[in-house]
Amino acid sequence: MDEPTTPAHAQMQRGLQNRHIRMIGLGSAIGTGLFLVSGSTIHTAGPAVLLAYVVAGAVIFLIMRMLGEMAVARPVSGSFSEYAREHCGPIVGFVAGWNWWMTCIVVSMLELTAVGTFMNFWFPGLPHWMTAAVALVLITGVNLIHVSAFGEFEFWFTLIKVAAVVAMIVFGVAIVFGAGHYDSAALSNLWDSGGFAPHGVTGILLSLVAVTFTFGGIESLGTTAGEAKDPARSIPKAVNGVIVRILVFYVGAIGVMLMIWPWARVGVDGSPFVLMLDGLGVGGAATLLNIVVLVAALSVFNTMVYSNARVLHGMAAKKQAPALLARTNQRGVPVTGIVINSAITGIVVLLNYLFPGQLLMILVAIILSAEIITWSTIAISHLRFRRTAGAGAFRSPLFPYANYLVLAYLAGVVALMTQLPDFRAGAIALPLWLAGLLLAALVYRKIRRSRGHTDTESAETGRPLIDHTPT
Repeated sequence: MDEPTTPAHAQMQRGLQNRHIRMIGLGSAIGTGLFLVSGSTIHTAGPAVLLAYVVAGAVIFLIMRMLGEMAVARPVSGSFSEYAREHCGPIVGFVAGWNWWMTCIVVSMLELTAVGTFMNFWFPGLPHWMTAAVALVLITGVNLIHVSAFGEFEFWFTLIKVAAVVAMIVFGVAIVFGAGHYDSAALSNLWDSGGFAPHGVTGILLSLVAVTFTFGGIESLGTTAGEAKDPARSIPKAVNGVIVRILVFYVGAIGVMLMIWPWARVGVDGSPFVLMLDGLGVGGAATLLNIVVLVAALSVFNTMVYSNARVLHGMAAKKQAPALLARTNQRGVPVTGIVINSAITGIVVLLNYLFPGQLLMILVAIILSAEIITWSTIAISHLRFRRTAGAGAFRSPLFPYANYLVLAYLAGVVALMTQLPDFRAGAIALPLWLAGLLLAALVYRKIRRSRGHTDTESAETGRPLIDHTPT
């Protein structure tokens, strides 16, 4: 028998501890981007890709500080879609919420597809649709248990990933400085084979596209605020700590790989880290690391299932999504949202069956376009937040210049996308998708007004929306 559900505007349970939130923010950005897509970024820029990771990481840090300031001031499950609605109006909130919903769906599809790619290391003939189906059922089941079950699952998932990356960095540094007998390992690999930047400044700039993608998903940390036991303490620690760790893991792990293995030999038909270890003849370590990258893909999918259901819950509570999506069971789990999201994500099982081996970069391009909309919304919402609510307790630095810098950087990434065949379709789709969302938002508002509803109050909290009318 199904468990009874709570009323439509039920609140989430605050079952996430500080350690859960730190790991969720960290885990959501250590997945396919690092363990799979990093190979293509290296081929685009050579060793100079390390500079691209530093630049992109700095921009993402600014975005996370903006989101963190708003999350501490107003810890709600809707996160940036709710902040967009309160500070930029219901239309922008509608766009932000449904764009994030689509982002989570496509990221989930990407991670499920990546699971098949990683499994091919052991079972070359195993169909990707089969592994995607198994992973879909497993992770959906975990998220239906309780928010604390999700938190524990993600905590250990991320701990495994972090431990593996640290071990790989230590192992790499050791062999570069003489441990073992690996002739290919040398610090000079960073500038041999065409120099540190073999493709020049152009290569570095073009690599920023895929590098920026690798940080996608880190903003899902903001959706934990509504279920954090102590958001005023846990959110600032998570934001400040995660970005430093990610830069260490990305720059450190990729830097070590480039010292061990000449950049031109880095593999792109699987995890470049696993292929490197296999090429060195360290078969046992390659197998172990492939288990880790498999866990990494499952971890990011786990976070997307969690985050997407919470955003839908927040939108439904304020009448921007069907009311049944706001319902939770007695354990505070938004069961309907999780099941519907997973059913839609399951389309990727069919797509992998029909188009085997053809989906990965298409999904990456779509995700980056959607992430650019999300990050832009956060920067703009934060501008309005500061001008109406004043500086929060967890103040974002360099306001308002950081906001304009973020928006300029994201516009530059879109321009660069048009120069790369793998990303060009995403750049073209971005304005079309945004226009479609705006049209849907206008239609939604017209229907609401025809039924006598107004957008002057948050349906979830009963609080008036912030009045931006000049006085």
